[in-house]
Amino acid sequence: MFDCIIPREEEAIFEAIRVGDAARVKALALTPGTNLMLPNKPGWLAIHQAAWFGHHTCLRALISVQHGMVNKRTDHGETALHIAVNRENLDCTIILLQNGADPDSTNYDKETPLYKACERSNTALVAMLLDYGAEVNFHCIQGWTALQEAVVRNNVEICEMLLKAGAKINATNVYGIAPLFTAAQTGSIDALRLLFQHGADINTQAADGNTALMEAVKNCHEVAVELLLSQDADANITGRHGLLPLHIAAQNGNEIIVSMLIPKTNKARVRRCGISPLHMAAERNRYDVLEMLLNAGFDPNAVLSEERSSLYEDRRRTSLYFSVANLNLDAVQLLLSHGSATNLDTLPPLMVASRQGTIKMVTLLLEHGADGNVSVPNLRTSFPPLLMFAARDLPLLKLLLDHGLNAESCFNCPLGTSPTPHSAFCEMVSSPTVSRWVGPIVDLLLDYVGHVTLCSSLLEHLDSYSDWSRIKEKAGDHHSTKVCYVCNRLKRAMGA
Repeated sequence: MFDCIIPREEEAIFEAIRVGDAARVKALALTPGTNLMLPNKPGWLAIHQAAWFGHHTCLRALISVQHGMVNKRTDHGETALHIAVNRENLDCTIILLQNGADPDSTNYDKETPLYKACERSNTALVAMLLDYGAEVNFHCIQGWTALQEAVVRNNVEICEMLLKAGAKINATNVYGIAPLFTAAQTGSIDALRLLFQHGADINTQAADGNTALMEAVKNCHEVAVELLLSQDADANITGRHGLLPLHIAAQNGNEIIVSMLIPKTNKARVRRCGISPLHMAAERNRYDVLEMLLNAGFDPNAVLSEERSSLYEDRRRTSLYFSVANLNLDAVQLLLSHGSATNLDTLPPLMVASRQGTIKMVTLLLEHGADGNVSVPNLRTSFPPLLMFAARDLPLLKLLLDHGLNAESCFNCPLGTSPTPHSAFCEMVSSPTVSRWVGPIVDLLLDYVGHVTLCSSLLEHLDSYSDWSRIKEKAGDHHSTKVCYVCNRLKRAMGA
């Protein structure tokens, strides 16, 4: 802040300007010793005060006395012309221009009066500044031009005036964004049509690789997308993160845009992206889009690339996995009905569904060929790893056993026989969270095996509860166990 003392004469001038008393302003300005170049606050001169309040008679009076203040700046780098334009004071603007105000002066953000007039969407001010030779291609500190400001506001009349005055139609800001890109990004349809007519580059890309089409899709501007595609915008240019417009539309769940992009998108190009739009739709639970893509022939077994899969802790790969993880039964059913394989992920979807305890989803996966005995690289066990998630849920465990889960492997205890890196079933059920369920678990498993021998660890668990003594007897009854085992096998074979 200025720490100078403002004389009473200057204070009086600012007050006179505030109320629009031009005669008093002139009288005070002509008073001997009056300094019109002295601000009443940082950089704020009497001429700025007049431009702010729009008192053109006061402005004329000041200029007639001290013409040298016309292009003086405030501490923000603004001239009186900037202020008059920003306040949309046409009378003050024309007076300043007639008295030599620089139409190309820039404030500290490098914004010209023309830029501010476009920002205000004021056609009359734009016309006035252009008549006085304002340069149309100045870039502000962010690289924006007056044309881009007019496009953002979808003001076709101003856009036409600027283009006629020589505005560069493909000029970009610091982010590589051209006016056409801006029109698509903001859904400024009229401006978009005008830019087409003047030959704007329809496939212009910003610094991050995104196209105008990508921006229109991302912001769900359906009319803009339709217009861009009608002008042959390329739907197969990847943008930021290596995605196509169809990926973004699927992620957003915009069915109208997806339907427009499907026939314009090359499936081979999609495969090279390392991710399918199906993944995007499944991850966001976009059921209707998922159905559209499947019906259009997108591969339900497309897998994420290694690079994209590694972004997920569980290394998921398929659309089916996303839907199972999201507990989206309808989407799982849809994918399976279109041929989704159940064994393409490192961690099988069946294991995910079992961990979640969703019986309906587990049943659905089993009915479509999911293998309960599949191994998992990081879970080295002598029994099906699936048991680790299903052991405490007896109805779920029974369902898995009915569909072929290998119960016998639970009783082939490798401990004490030879060194092995595999964890044994008896170790798993010895954990505090499972041990109190050992009896019912072993009881159920025995219904699905022939002759087995219980290891010392399992016997010790069964001895811990008197009610479990009959389970030991059941394990020792080779004949009855064998009959029960055979009966269950027959039931499964007959589809019971």
